[in-house]
Amino acid sequence: MAVRHFLSLLDLSAEELRHLIHRAMQMKAQLRQGEAYEPLKGKTLAMIFEKSSTRTRVSFEVGMQQLGGHAIFLSPKDTQLGRGEPIEDSARVLSRMVDIVMIRTFEHEKVERFAANSKVPVINGLTDLEHPCQLLADLQTWFELRGDIAGRTVVWVGDGNNMCHSYIHAAERLGFELRIACPEGYDPDPVILAASGRSAAIVRDPMAAAAGADLIVTDVWASMGQEQEQAARRRAFGDYQVNAAMMAQAAPDALFMHCLPAHREEEVSTEVLEGPQSVVWDEAENRLHAQKALMEFLLVGHGRQQAASPE
Repeated sequence: MAVRHFLSLLDLSAEELRHLIHRAMQMKAQLRQGEAYEPLKGKTLAMIFEKSSTRTRVSFEVGMQQLGGHAIFLSPKDTQLGRGEPIEDSARVLSRMVDIVMIRTFEHEKVERFAANSKVPVINGLTDLEHPCQLLADLQTWFELRGDIAGRTVVWVGDGNNMCHSYIHAAERLGFELRIACPEGYDPDPVILAASGRSAAIVRDPMAAAAGADLIVTDVWASMGQEQEQAARRRAFGDYQVNAAMMAQAAPDALFMHCLPAHREEEVSTEVLEGPQSVVWDEAENRLHAQKALMEFLLVGHGRQQAASPE
């Protein structure tokens, strides 16, 4: 069987994506019932971090341990990658020693080059272009609380960044409407947006975008590596804060999500972040369960439909 990688949500068919979400829900319930499940005993995950993270590291490391395997944390100073070894060479070496690799880095082409030379599955833990692992957790949270997301309206508020790109892919795969409320100059990648067809569209007015929405999602205005742009971004995004007034435009039972960490009183008000419509803590926890389901899928193929392939 050919090695499967997870560099983008588009690496999964709609059926596979729904399977992963439901499998993550099952594994969460299994853990809470105290049932041991160790299908990855004897397996090793290499975690390569060029960008630091709390949720990504803890969820992958704990998830691998709960599945019976072992995880190795590798920062740039711990590997030859940090000393200029070609990515292709590192991929050839590491994939002969470990069973699966997760990479959290800047340029998306780095994970593509690594995967192209790897004998084992490679997971995109985050790049500047996409953040598919976070979307698995977001979607799991929605499915747990509201059922299938097909036909619903989701609003992305803020920068057209990697999270926005992965939401565009999710809308394309799962059949929901995505409205992107962003200021001019901060649009998502036009190629990614155009490829989504009618699934996603830019709506400049954030209040108009929020009207009747089922889910409102945002992220920090300046991501890691953009700190020098903080002042300019604060001015550009001043009207794009998710606050009580914006949530009031949405459906009465609308949910609020944020991938965290959050900057209170910037992209989201404390009132909304800590309010009854916020599910950010469930969303953060679900990184653990979604990534366990993903690793099981890539290494064991639990429930993988033989005929399914990326659409």
